[in-house]
Amino acid sequence: MSKMANSEMDPASPGSQEGVEAEEAAFKPLTREEAQKLREATPVVSPWKILMWQGVVGGLVAAAAWALTGQPRMAWSAAYGALAVIIPAALFARGLSRQKAVTHGGAALVGFFVWEMVKIALTVAMLVAAPRLVAQLSWLALLAGFVVTMKVYWVAMWLRPASKTSVKNI
Repeated sequence: MSKMANSEMDPASPGSQEGVEAEEAAFKPLTREEAQKLREATPVVSPWKILMWQGVVGGLVAAAAWALTGQPRMAWSAAYGALAVIIPAALFARGLSRQKAVTHGGAALVGFFVWEMVKIALTVAMLVAAPRLVAQLSWLALLAGFVVTMKVYWVAMWLRPASKTSVKNI
């Protein structure tokens, strides 16, 4: 039996009209106090702090590339790879931070996608320009700096402070 036919026969399934109405009835908007508690319970990691850590990690990768190979070109390649992550991310964070006053959800979403596209375009442009900007470019070192610096996002997510209270208590 197909999934569509199955959901039509079972009124409690999530795909059925009754299931959707039941989910909507179960949704309860938060009060101002509940929303404030939720904000306090969910710590926010500053994008500027993540960018700072990306810079530190990028510098460490460049130093490691130089130390392991003894070639300055490896350090420059790794550093450029890190900059190809950091500069577009900083522009993205700056663009989004200027949108805090936007009250319409649709406008905020469009702004997010526009700044994300700017970030991607700048990253691609920096990678395309790399052979002209870095003497004796090592693509392997550039890729190492790029990937390791980009993974700082995941480390920041894992290491962010735990919530102060359980969200279920709100």
